[in-house]
Amino acid sequence: MDEKILLGSIIAGGSALFFIVLYLVNRFRKRRELRQQLKLRNASRAPLSSMRSQRSDRGNARRHIVSRGLQLDQLSGSAQDAYQQRQQRRVAQYSDLQLVMDEIFIPERDAVETEPEEEEMPDDRSTWIAENEDNLNAHANLVAQEEVGTGISVRVSQDEDRELMERLAREGGKSGVVQISLAWDDYNDLDMHVFCPSGERIYFNNRKSNCGGELDVDMNVRPKSKKPIENVVWTDEAPDGEYKIGVHFYKHHRKRRTKRTCQFRLRVVTYGQAKEYSGELTHGDPMSMITSFVLIKPDEEE
Repeated sequence: MDEKILLGSIIAGGSALFFIVLYLVNRFRKRRELRQQLKLRNASRAPLSSMRSQRSDRGNARRHIVSRGLQLDQLSGSAQDAYQQRQQRRVAQYSDLQLVMDEIFIPERDAVETEPEEEEMPDDRSTWIAENEDNLNAHANLVAQEEVGTGISVRVSQDEDRELMERLAREGGKSGVVQISLAWDDYNDLDMHVFCPSGERIYFNNRKSNCGGELDVDMNVRPKSKKPIENVVWTDEAPDGEYKIGVHFYKHHRKRRTKRTCQFRLRVVTYGQAKEYSGELTHGDPMSMITSFVLIKPDEEE
């Protein structure tokens, strides 16, 4: 008798468990169907151009591979020693070519900061590049041979990322499939040099390349902003190959006690993938290769 009661209890318990599982499965299935219906409803309301843009971005991201270059902090001791030897050659060349721009002193004003009039601050960069273009090109060619970047890979907060985007919006900077943005926080003039796969170099004296890149924001030739930014972008299509990004401390503006050492951050976006770097330069340093990457588009059949 006891065995029959036990067997009945087991059967009853198993049946109850079965119906509980069946109920949970049906509930999960209904929720999933409801979510699918909501997605379809929202998609039907989305603009067609937005849907096409999202599909295009996803397609581009799938079709492109980004290979990042080595950074200095990734090297072993012996490799770092070899890097320092190459750096000494760049320092010596920079000094021999006499590329250090004279410091510009801006007299202190009253507590309320005012901008100098245009005629008080002539654009001497055009004169400087006319006299030093060959030397700057020779130095840039030496920097372009470097395969190791000095930038330190960092994670930025949402506030920092938003602040950088606000600077770009303020200056009318474009976005694109490849976008490289340099930001710093004083009146100094840093210059970004982007070495393209085509062999061209985008910088202030060659703002557009034949391969589609453009320097569309270039700041602090005159010391006008304490929150400057520079931006190089390929809006629709970027060529395959290796990209290198150099930063040059062109001019120390002695305005509002601006220091001779400048910290900066570099944001590299490739087909929706963002990478952030930080770095530091002192006036008189040679151009520094901050980072590099290789853009590869696999064959369609792969």
